[in-house]
Amino acid sequence: MPAIRRTLVLALMTALLATLFAPSAYAAGATVKATEHPTLGTILTDADGRTLYRFTRDTINTSSACYDNCAVTWPPLLAGDENPVAGEGIDGNLLGVLERTDGTRQVMYNGMPLYYYNQDAQPGDANGQRRGDVWFVVHPNTAPAGSEAVTVRTREHAELGTFLTDAEGRTLYLFTRDTDGQSVCYDSCASTWPPLLAGAGEPQLAEGIGGALGTTLRDDGERQVTYEGKPLYYFAGDTNAGDTNGQGRGDVWFVVAPVSAPAAAPEASAPPAAPEASAPPAELPRTGGEAAGWGLMLLAVALLALGGLLNGAGRRLQRKQ
Repeated sequence: MPAIRRTLVLALMTALLATLFAPSAYAAGATVKATEHPTLGTILTDADGRTLYRFTRDTINTSSACYDNCAVTWPPLLAGDENPVAGEGIDGNLLGVLERTDGTRQVMYNGMPLYYYNQDAQPGDANGQRRGDVWFVVHPNTAPAGSEAVTVRTREHAELGTFLTDAEGRTLYLFTRDTDGQSVCYDSCASTWPPLLAGAGEPQLAEGIGGALGTTLRDDGERQVTYEGKPLYYFAGDTNAGDTNGQGRGDVWFVVAPVSAPAAAPEASAPPAAPEASAPPAELPRTGGEAAGWGLMLLAVALLALGGLLNGAGRRLQRKQ
């Protein structure tokens, strides 16, 4: 019996926690509004000003990945039987509902399921921001990245020279107030200068462009593409590919010139051919060999003999005289 009582007490405490957080959405008619936060800018909250979050592991427009213990820590914003209500600063067309596996209906904004954080005790608290780098506040202009990988190309301009564009030729810009690879452009700034989001996979540079692409994590959980460490943006005033209406705006927005691609390494030249081995010198003709040697010896003997004869003849001639 004590074990049963402990189980019942635990179940009642869990239900109480859930009542303190998620059901408030029912009481407020699941209203979502835009609220100014002192450090995070304009973020989504419920009707009472309690911060709402997104979970980057969710599948956009499809399903929530937060159940069981996760859903105790991060209670979903539930809609009940009614459709969610767009409060101040919210486009009602971006609100929707997602049916969870337990049959409840969770509010979505721009395809992102919305949650509370159970450690936010007061309206305005945002203690869940960047938890595990998967939980983030939501701005009214937060838009999930597409499913396709991003490719960055270049375009030639008669006055501005060569600058970066997206795959469709839309001009990309940098913001000189960004520092250390982090964007400082949110809220109305991000509406005018939408960030280039990474989408699925890593961004790619078209062939022949120098420098390097990367990503930086924005405070709404999206990955923004960077070039040489500088976050990249569009300009809302560019309506066609090749427009450069954002160039020089406020002396802080500029097109992005590419880094020169490194020169291709010269092809390794073939080592010089080894000189052909010269033929050994022709052997001088022999002039007698062993036979010549014997001939010389015989000639020497003959000369000695002749000398002897001449010497003897000379002596006899002297005696006769």
